[in-house]
Amino acid sequence: MKRSELFFSAIQVPADFAMIVLGAISAFFIRENLEVTKFFNLQPLKFHNVHFEEYINIVFISVPFFLLIYALEGLYDIRATRKFWKETFKVFTATSIGLVIIIIAIFLKREWFSSRFIILAAWFIAVFYVVAARYILHRIQLWLLKSRGIGIHRVLLIGHNGKVKEISRMIRRNRNLGYRIVDIINTAQLKVIKQIKKEKGVDEVILCSSSIPDDELEKLIDFCAINNISYKFVPTTLQTSKYKIGVLGGEPIIEVLHTPLDGWGRITKRIFDIIFSVVLIILTFPIMLLVALLIKLEDRNGPIIYKNERIGAEGIKFFAYKFRYMKWEYSISKDNPNFEKAFEFEKKLITERSVRQGPLYKIKDDPRKTKVGRFIEKYSIDEFPQFFNVLFGSMSLIGPRPHQKREVEKYMEYHRRLLTIKPGVTGMAQVSGRSDLDFEDEYKLDLFYIENWSLTLDIQIIFKTIGVLLHRRKNNSN
Repeated sequence: MKRSELFFSAIQVPADFAMIVLGAISAFFIRENLEVTKFFNLQPLKFHNVHFEEYINIVFISVPFFLLIYALEGLYDIRATRKFWKETFKVFTATSIGLVIIIIAIFLKREWFSSRFIILAAWFIAVFYVVAARYILHRIQLWLLKSRGIGIHRVLLIGHNGKVKEISRMIRRNRNLGYRIVDIINTAQLKVIKQIKKEKGVDEVILCSSSIPDDELEKLIDFCAINNISYKFVPTTLQTSKYKIGVLGGEPIIEVLHTPLDGWGRITKRIFDIIFSVVLIILTFPIMLLVALLIKLEDRNGPIIYKNERIGAEGIKFFAYKFRYMKWEYSISKDNPNFEKAFEFEKKLITERSVRQGPLYKIKDDPRKTKVGRFIEKYSIDEFPQFFNVLFGSMSLIGPRPHQKREVEKYMEYHRRLLTIKPGVTGMAQVSGRSDLDFEDEYKLDLFYIENWSLTLDIQIIFKTIGVLLHRRKNNSN
């Protein structure tokens, strides 16, 4: 572990403490300001004989609880590589939890004070101050990393497959991660690794191969532990699964847990889907009306929304709703009288223009799209009607892509894991940041989601989806 990382992680604790206290003080003086009181039509501040000094004492007592929540949220991880917006989201979530605790405490102990404005203002200002301070510290850390090389991790990659090349490209493309590759080798023999450590220095070993013999692997792990070298490996599909340890007839057994989306997990996700789908339908309804009008103005022949048969959870067929973005004569819908002809034309386009590997296809420069269709597909507006699929229960807001029957028929047996949960409007693969994912890579991302689902992960994917759409808009405007 680098000393610089320890320093910046440690300094975040007093920095957060100071920012939360400063936020509470700012809220106090804003509340006391006469102009603010008049603007919000607030009653005179009543502290029930609690003066500013006593208010500060209450703040100092409360702040450690916020820091504890921050720690539980992982905000003091020594080597956190999450993006700034994720950091902001975690600060917002943790501070909100702390706010709820404070509100409960004040409700139980009313003699403190009863100003709702001061509580909400302190919450908002504290989030802003904490995020701002963390951003400044992060920029300083990045400056030291890039200009002075302070905090750089010297990485040795082991492997000879496509995965080692992919990780190598990712590290070289993302300098902010603080990694520098010292070498890439295809053996785990200690003689070779010791020589590299002696000549170039090694802080971290990343194993990208699953074909290393057990005896070599054991020696490698021991060597890393003895020399204080971090050891990581790229897992196989099984190794990313979660486990439950139990005892059967006196013998220890390990159960591989397929997904947290069972029991209460499934109930929680369904409630989340219903609430969010209703909200999204209300928010996007004016846009949907406008899109419906534009579709009809450009091509009056077909319906505004077309139904496309997809395979859902447990292999059950359902109709996914979408705004029609193709000329009706080419739409793959059984309501289209020219369905057979349109289907044959699509097969021809897949053969000639598909840029994806595996069961899924992606047609480059699809000539069937209308002008409106190109726009709404680019910004995923064509998928807005799927919020009704979510509300009715055939889809979820987050999940694997809903695939067609002909695509599912090309699955390998293990790909059918994707059919163990409901398909989603968006998901891990859609927000991965890569447009060139082949089906196998997409499967791995969706499998990670299935095996590691949480409500927090769903919320993160929603925010990331918004970010992806805004990024598309920015690129288009440039």
